[in-house]
Amino acid sequence: MKFTREFKVGLIFLAAIALFIWGFNFLKGTNLFSKTRYFYAVYDKVDGLEKSNKVLVNGLRIGQVQDMDFIVGSPKIIVEMYIKSDIEIPDNSVAKIFATDLLGSKAVEIVMGDSPVYLVDGDTLISSLESSLKDQLTEEVEPLKRKAIVLINSIDSVMAVIQSIFNENTRQNLASTIENIRNTLRNAESVSANIDTILNNEKSRVGAILANLESISHNLDGNNEKINNILTNFETLSDSLASSDLSKTVREAGVAINNLKEISDKINRGEGTIGQLFTNDTLYYNLEKSTSSLDKLLEDIRLNPKRYVKLSLF
Repeated sequence: MKFTREFKVGLIFLAAIALFIWGFNFLKGTNLFSKTRYFYAVYDKVDGLEKSNKVLVNGLRIGQVQDMDFIVGSPKIIVEMYIKSDIEIPDNSVAKIFATDLLGSKAVEIVMGDSPVYLVDGDTLISSLESSLKDQLTEEVEPLKRKAIVLINSIDSVMAVIQSIFNENTRQNLASTIENIRNTLRNAESVSANIDTILNNEKSRVGAILANLESISHNLDGNNEKINNILTNFETLSDSLASSDLSKTVREAGVAINNLKEISDKINRGEGTIGQLFTNDTLYYNLEKSTSSLDKLLEDIRLNPKRYVKLSLF
């Protein structure tokens, strides 16, 4: 059978169209010769998910988003996904929309469940929406932002208080205080210099004092045995005093003092000869008069012995 030129051209044209359709779908991720299943998921929002975005399981692409549209009479969005893999999906698996990069590209990841019952073509998965990186950063930064605002307000309040405190008079007083501190430091520096000068001038004397102290320490060390003997003697004396009947001696001394006190009281009252002598003036004058008469008698005997003594030889 002989084919005409027109037939060959038409056959080649149809083959080219078929190849173009297959290549176009292959570039879109659709393999016309593989088994294809469709699954659905319902979301409140899709956050930038687009048609032809990837459908992943454990990071491996198994399909893509085929279509998205609102459910009739509802603001919810139904997403149609086709799966070109033969992998079995448990019926408690979750279709989660997540961000694939920092630019906000989205994809659907099927988080496998553990149910023994598997989904069939046309079933609906449980839906989930992962927070974007921007939303996560916003959630983490928002508390810091509030704290920063509170801190800034506190700083403003503190600055206002500082401005109200540090008025012109306060600034002048502060400057005066700083100047006084500076003068005090200068004086301290001058005193330190004077001390250094005195120490330098008296270095020899300080050395002599230290040498004397060293000599005293050496002498104490050399006379350590004598010092021990002295301390031993003091200890012996202390033991002797402790062993003596000191209380008896104190009692006897007390009795003697009482006796002396009684004698003194009797003398003061004029009792006895000594008391009369101390308290009776007449006795004193008579005694004085007798002494004077005795002196005159003795003087007369000395001057006129013959009047009182007669000497006869025969």
